[in-house]
Amino acid sequence: MIYLASDHAGFDLKNILVAYLKSENYQCEDLGPYTYEELDDYPDLIIPAAQKVANSPENLGIILGGSGQGEAIVANKVKGIRAVVYYGGNSEIITLSKLHNNANILSIGARFVDQEEIKKTVKTWIDTKFTNEERHQRRIDKLANFENSK
Repeated sequence: MIYLASDHAGFDLKNILVAYLKSENYQCEDLGPYTYEELDDYPDLIIPAAQKVANSPENLGIILGGSGQGEAIVANKVKGIRAVVYYGGNSEIITLSKLHNNANILSIGARFVDQEEIKKTVKTWIDTKFTNEERHQRRIDKLANFENSK
Protein backbone atom coordinates (compact mmCIF):
# COMPACT_ATOMS: atom_id res chain seq x y z
CA MET A 1 0.00 0.00 0.00
CA ILE A 2 1.18 3.48 -0.83
CA TYR A 3 -0.27 6.27 1.30
CA LEU A 4 -0.42 9.78 -0.16
CA ALA A 5 -1.03 13.11 1.55
CA SER A 6 -0.27 16.75 0.82
CA ASP A 7 -0.87 20.29 1.81
CA HIS A 8 -2.52 22.88 -0.43
CA ALA A 9 0.65 23.43 -2.49
CA GLY A 10 0.89 19.73 -3.34
CA PHE A 11 -2.85 19.14 -3.72
CA ASP A 12 -3.07 19.10 -7.53
CA LEU A 13 0.06 16.98 -8.00
CA LYS A 14 -1.10 14.54 -5.32
CA ASN A 15 -4.34 14.01 -7.20
CA ILE A 16 -2.41 13.45 -10.42
CA LEU A 17 -0.15 10.91 -8.68
CA VAL A 18 -3.09 9.04 -7.15
CA ALA A 19 -4.65 8.65 -10.59
CA TYR A 20 -1.30 7.67 -12.12
CA LEU A 21 -0.52 5.06 -9.45
CA LYS A 22 -3.95 3.50 -9.81
CA SER A 23 -3.52 3.39 -13.61
CA GLU A 24 -0.23 1.54 -13.05
CA ASN A 25 -2.03 -0.95 -10.76
CA TYR A 26 -0.33 0.17 -7.56
CA GLN A 27 -2.48 -0.10 -4.46
CA CYS A 28 -2.72 3.36 -2.93
CA GLU A 29 -4.81 5.37 -0.51
CA ASP A 30 -5.35 9.12 -0.68
CA LEU A 31 -5.31 10.51 2.86
CA GLY A 32 -6.15 14.03 1.82
CA PRO A 33 -6.76 16.74 1.57
CA TYR A 34 -9.81 16.07 -0.55
CA THR A 35 -10.53 19.72 -1.30
CA TYR A 36 -8.18 22.64 -1.82
CA GLU A 37 -7.74 24.61 1.41
CA GLU A 38 -5.21 27.42 1.06
CA LEU A 39 -4.79 27.79 4.82
CA ASP A 40 -4.37 24.13 5.74
CA ASP A 41 -1.55 23.10 8.05
CA TYR A 42 0.64 20.34 6.62
CA PRO A 43 1.32 18.59 9.96
CA ASP A 44 -2.40 17.80 10.25
CA LEU A 45 -2.26 15.93 6.94
CA ILE A 46 1.25 14.48 6.96
CA ILE A 47 1.33 12.99 10.47
CA PRO A 48 -1.52 10.51 9.80
CA ALA A 49 0.16 9.37 6.58
CA ALA A 50 3.49 8.88 8.35
CA GLN A 51 1.78 6.97 11.15
CA LYS A 52 0.13 4.61 8.66
CA VAL A 53 3.52 3.87 7.07
CA ALA A 54 5.18 3.42 10.46
CA ASN A 55 2.47 0.98 11.54
CA SER A 56 2.91 -1.14 8.40
CA PRO A 57 6.62 -1.30 7.51
CA GLU A 58 5.95 -3.05 4.20
CA ASN A 59 4.05 0.03 2.99
CA LEU A 60 5.29 3.32 1.58
CA GLY A 61 4.24 6.94 1.70
CA ILE A 62 4.36 9.83 -0.73
CA ILE A 63 3.82 13.29 0.71
CA LEU A 64 3.77 16.58 -1.12
CA GLY A 65 4.14 20.24 -0.30
CA GLY A 66 5.52 23.37 -1.91
CA SER A 67 9.14 22.43 -1.24
CA GLY A 68 8.60 19.07 0.47
CA GLN A 69 10.96 20.16 3.23
CA GLY A 70 8.45 20.84 5.99
CA GLU A 71 6.54 17.70 5.13
CA ALA A 72 9.71 15.59 5.43
CA ILE A 73 10.58 17.21 8.75
CA VAL A 74 7.13 16.37 10.13
CA ALA A 75 7.17 12.82 8.77
CA ASN A 76 10.62 12.18 10.25
CA LYS A 77 9.26 13.02 13.71
CA VAL A 78 7.22 9.80 13.54
CA LYS A 79 9.12 6.83 14.95
CA GLY A 80 10.19 4.43 12.19
CA ILE A 81 9.99 6.90 9.33
CA ARG A 82 12.84 7.60 6.96
CA ALA A 83 11.53 10.39 4.72
CA VAL A 84 13.61 11.86 1.92
CA VAL A 85 12.99 14.98 -0.15
CA TYR A 86 12.94 15.28 -3.92
CA TYR A 87 12.37 18.51 -5.77
CA GLY A 88 13.71 17.73 -9.22
CA GLY A 89 17.05 17.14 -10.81
CA ASN A 90 19.05 13.95 -10.82
CA SER A 91 16.73 11.14 -9.78
CA GLU A 92 19.64 8.87 -8.84
CA ILE A 93 19.31 10.35 -5.36
CA ILE A 94 15.89 8.73 -5.17
CA THR A 95 17.28 5.34 -6.14
CA LEU A 96 20.01 5.63 -3.52
CA SER A 97 17.47 6.62 -0.87
CA LYS A 98 15.90 3.19 -1.25
CA LEU A 99 19.01 1.11 -2.00
CA HIS A 100 21.06 2.43 0.92
CA ASN A 101 18.60 4.00 3.38
CA ASN A 102 15.43 1.99 2.78
CA ALA A 103 13.50 5.27 2.73
CA ASN A 104 9.83 4.63 3.36
CA ILE A 105 8.43 8.08 2.57
CA LEU A 106 9.15 10.25 -0.45
CA SER A 107 8.50 13.94 0.15
CA ILE A 108 8.04 15.88 -3.09
CA GLY A 109 8.51 19.60 -3.62
CA ALA A 110 5.50 20.11 -5.89
CA ARG A 111 6.53 23.62 -6.94
CA PHE A 112 9.77 22.32 -8.43
CA VAL A 113 8.81 19.26 -10.49
CA ASP A 114 6.65 18.68 -13.53
CA GLN A 115 4.07 15.94 -13.90
CA GLU A 116 5.92 13.69 -16.29
CA GLU A 117 9.20 13.91 -14.39
CA ILE A 118 7.59 13.07 -11.10
CA LYS A 119 5.63 10.12 -12.48
CA LYS A 120 8.89 8.51 -13.66
CA THR A 121 10.64 9.39 -10.41
CA VAL A 122 7.86 7.97 -8.24
CA LYS A 123 7.77 4.75 -10.27
CA THR A 124 11.54 4.38 -9.91
CA TRP A 125 11.38 5.03 -6.17
CA ILE A 126 8.56 2.55 -5.58
CA ASP A 127 10.17 -0.16 -7.69
CA THR A 128 13.65 0.20 -6.19
CA LYS A 129 14.26 -2.26 -3.38
CA PHE A 130 16.59 -2.01 -0.38
CA THR A 131 19.86 -3.90 -0.91
CA ASN A 132 19.81 -5.58 2.51
CA GLU A 133 23.59 -5.21 2.58
CA GLU A 134 24.90 -5.56 6.12
CA ARG A 135 26.52 -2.11 6.21
CA HIS A 136 23.31 -0.36 5.19
CA GLN A 137 21.14 -2.40 7.57
CA ARG A 138 23.61 -1.74 10.39
CA ARG A 139 23.20 2.02 9.88
CA ILE A 140 19.41 1.81 9.78
CA ASP A 141 19.50 -0.30 12.95
CA LYS A 142 21.56 2.39 14.67
CA LEU A 143 18.92 4.96 13.79
CA ALA A 144 16.17 2.68 15.11
CA ASN A 145 18.11 2.04 18.32
CA PHE A 146 18.47 5.78 18.83
CA GLU A 147 14.74 6.30 18.26
CA ASN A 148 13.92 3.56 20.74
CA SER A 149 16.23 5.01 23.40
CA LYS A 150 14.19 8.19 23.75
